[in-house]
Amino acid sequence: MSEHKIGLIIDDDFAFKHIPPYPKPSFISFENPYRIKFILDHLAEWNLIENDKLITLSPRPINDTILELAHSKYHIDSIKRVSNVGGGVIGEEVFVSKDTFLLARKAVGGAIRALECVINNEVSQSFALIRPPGHHAMREAAAGLCIFNNIANAILYIRKYCDFKEKIAIIDIDNHFGDGLARYFYEDPSVLYYSIHEFDFGEGDLGMINEIGIGEGLGTNINIPIPPESTNEDFFECFELMETIIRQYKPELIIIATGFDMYFADPIGNCLFTSKAYYEFAKFILNLSKEICHGNISFILEGGYSLTGLPYCVKAIIKALLNEELFQPEFELNVTSLKRKDINEVQKINEIVKEIIKPFWDI
Repeated sequence: MSEHKIGLIIDDDFAFKHIPPYPKPSFISFENPYRIKFILDHLAEWNLIENDKLITLSPRPINDTILELAHSKYHIDSIKRVSNVGGGVIGEEVFVSKDTFLLARKAVGGAIRALECVINNEVSQSFALIRPPGHHAMREAAAGLCIFNNIANAILYIRKYCDFKEKIAIIDIDNHFGDGLARYFYEDPSVLYYSIHEFDFGEGDLGMINEIGIGEGLGTNINIPIPPESTNEDFFECFELMETIIRQYKPELIIIATGFDMYFADPIGNCLFTSKAYYEFAKFILNLSKEICHGNISFILEGGYSLTGLPYCVKAIIKALLNEELFQPEFELNVTSLKRKDINEVQKINEIVKEIIKPFWDI
């Protein structure tokens, strides 16, 4: 592709459908249509949608057969049945409304289109602004606000229908560990899963540093658990090891599971990131990808529930991809005053991870 273009996968349905049944302060209330509506409204207000370097694309229409690449028929039919009777709460932190099945299927189509347009050289990079999120969903079950696993399904689609056999790296920057994604590719050396996520070091959780894959996939599942109240600077500490691994792995496609719930104002995350963190990350990964895989990156929206912060975080990614300067909103500028005293904690975590994965990488 001679000209740099960025594909934005958008659809108005994401901004109006799949409405949670309970109002705030219920946890599930935060995954609502306003997430996308506020993003799209602000992008229009900032005249970013009209930028001639951006191309707006629609999700690929798909049928249930495509969903079956990643999910059991029982799971697919369960979501369909509950949608058909008007919706309900089907498990902890998962709700279904009357239009959830069709919208969740469209979200998978959005992720597919985001990968497809990059590997087919229609665009240089892509960003799928879709919901519900997907990285917690598993083959047999919805989980953590996620219905279908958008990214896993999209990868399996391009493997089967686009004959894309090359290595893929997933970098998950959502505040929460993508346990669903990790399970899909835990034994698959052709997919590297690299997650940076908030971790409860007091009680523990999935996403520990010693979860490194199994069998042929040993060493290709890498977790960087960071403590609550981690800042932009803590995030930047993670870049060096990530770069080392990505350079050695040499993927042909990089997928970013793009959660924004480490943003300082997010209602369900406890970190202190600002939009600058996402801007610097996007610049970093873009420059790295140009050296390794011709700039082939797809950003797929996962979590992020601050209606104030979401548009600014999405804007930061787009500005970085456009190689334009970022001007942070004034309300973000004093967040660094909340910085933790122990600034070396994340650095220590990265050093421990290095020791664990040394048998598999030259580090």
